[in-house]
Amino acid sequence: MRVMANRLAREKSPYLRQHADNPVDWYPWGEEAFARARREDKPILLSVGYSACHWCHVMEHESFENDAIAGLMNEKFVNIKVDREERPDIDQIYMAAVQAMAGQGGWPMTVFMTPEGRPYFGGTYFPPADRYGRPGFPRVLLGAAAAYADRREDVERNADVILGHVQHALAQQVPGKMGPDILEQATILLGDHFEPRRGGFGRAPKFPPAMTLEFLLRVYHRSDDLHVKRMLTKTLDEMAAGGLYDQLGGGFHRYSTDDEWLVPHFEKMLYDNALLARVYALAAERLAEPRYARVARETLDWVLRDMTCPQGGFYSTLDADSEGEEGKFYVWEYPEVLTGLGSSQAEPFCAFYGVTMAGNWEGKTILHFHPGAAIPAEVEPGRAKLLELRNKRIPPGLDDKVVASWNGLMLEALADAARLLGDAQYRDAARRNADFLLTRMVKDGVLLRVWKDGDAGIPAFLEDYADVASGLLALYQATFEERWFVAARELADKAIALFWDEAGGLFFDSGSHNEKLVLRPRDPYDNAVPAGNSVISDVLLRLHALTGDGRYADIAGRVLEMFAGFMARVPTGFGRLLCVADFALADVREVAIVGAAPERGALVAAAITGYYPYRIVAIGDGADGTKVPLLAGRTTRDGLAAAYVCRRFACDAPVTTAEALAGKLQQT
Repeated sequence: MRVMANRLAREKSPYLRQHADNPVDWYPWGEEAFARARREDKPILLSVGYSACHWCHVMEHESFENDAIAGLMNEKFVNIKVDREERPDIDQIYMAAVQAMAGQGGWPMTVFMTPEGRPYFGGTYFPPADRYGRPGFPRVLLGAAAAYADRREDVERNADVILGHVQHALAQQVPGKMGPDILEQATILLGDHFEPRRGGFGRAPKFPPAMTLEFLLRVYHRSDDLHVKRMLTKTLDEMAAGGLYDQLGGGFHRYSTDDEWLVPHFEKMLYDNALLARVYALAAERLAEPRYARVARETLDWVLRDMTCPQGGFYSTLDADSEGEEGKFYVWEYPEVLTGLGSSQAEPFCAFYGVTMAGNWEGKTILHFHPGAAIPAEVEPGRAKLLELRNKRIPPGLDDKVVASWNGLMLEALADAARLLGDAQYRDAARRNADFLLTRMVKDGVLLRVWKDGDAGIPAFLEDYADVASGLLALYQATFEERWFVAARELADKAIALFWDEAGGLFFDSGSHNEKLVLRPRDPYDNAVPAGNSVISDVLLRLHALTGDGRYADIAGRVLEMFAGFMARVPTGFGRLLCVADFALADVREVAIVGAAPERGALVAAAITGYYPYRIVAIGDGADGTKVPLLAGRTTRDGLAAAYVCRRFACDAPVTTAEALAGKLQQT
């Protein structure tokens, strides 16, 4: 019998609500589902996905909307649906289990568990009948149910083995001594894995390696190594010129399905665009390439235009599909372009962006151009006109929940771009976002993971605390308003209290205040988003530079040592942590500038202009009562604004001219 408006109709998650009218008797994750499974002695079917996931939509249509398959699910299992973006802790544990069982993972994720949440079988997408070399979902359902009913001892034994594998996978570490050789080995390995023809590292599918590129940017800043520069420019140019990048509206799609960055998986994620906008802005400054500034601006402008809620938060994702077809919103047929632009505008536009009658993807054209080329002036009117026409199409679905950690990443990107690109609108948007995060997403002093339609829930995880704190520190560096420093320090201290494992020398991803699961997750890798351990270590090192509190440096140092061997051996999995290691090993300069605003202007400009990965700046008026320890006791000199350049709080004599300050700050 068809069940309409199941329990998911009461959920806030757009992904869960997408399944509210399935005939499956879905439960959200919670005690109600587990209690029923224990009471009826039924196994649990856990299905995990997210709103922009194409194959999640396919499996829903083929199986979860199928009355016969849904009936089988309802008869044999207690069915739980989870949005991985709301609950990364659940996703992390059971994805590790699926990888242990199947050798690979992905979404949708399907896991069969005991009523205690112990996984005994699982996989990813299952078709409704045997095909693609995969067993049909009904056969999988019957087999999993029969195993639980008839071979319980085998199921329990298998669950023990799987959980042992998961525990090992989530506790991986390769300790070592931190030193410049770690960075050198990582750079060499990245050079070995670099794909010289099209950029990036490895073969298809190719994911944009934003964090790895930031590390290489730091290496180039120190060394001026031309091969490192080649890895940077080739990858940045190829990604920006291909279909991975939305050539009309700005912003990047999730990944490229081919080696050439041409055919993307068309979903757009906030976190990808935060990481990429920031690295393009950094590269524009360090490499003096205006084309990278254009990409950063267009990406951030898309976020402000299409992904910002009225209260100042940033939405999560845009779906890959529209009108039931992946990519339909973004691709073009030659007659459409000709009609839309007229022959005079269409000719240069089609020549530049490769629009042909035959197309380059399923008879249509994904816009792209020759990497590194400048966009001709005669093409710009066509871009604007086609964007206007595209906006009349039915758009992809929007997941309008606000995730704290992803907002922290975008906050950091906006703050850095405001300084690097000199654009006040990015600074203003960053301030609004920071206010949003610190008011609407904090309850009783506890940061929350998700906000939707005025409601916030689910206590935040390590990555949320770390990313928001990192964004706040970036905003402090862009505005020098002390409230952002104070808030960042409070979040970092809270993260230590909730997540730090003193015995293990690492942070857990799930805190002492979060729900207790079968295991406590801790993922070391910088994957699609940076690992919580990586970002919080970065935050602590920057706080150490601003406060002199040795506890921050000690904790960050322990994390770095725990993963030192990993960084050298698998650099593509530790892009953000390599940046942290680079900072930890550098001759960092702490710059304190004091004086009245008009008088200190030239000193401030000298301190904050350009690309400076090894510099922390604090600015004040020299009055007592500053909350930034680096500024404490700093005074003007003979009535003139003064700048103090310090190394680990040991400061040189202050200088009062921009020229003298610039001389002290060369190459930092």
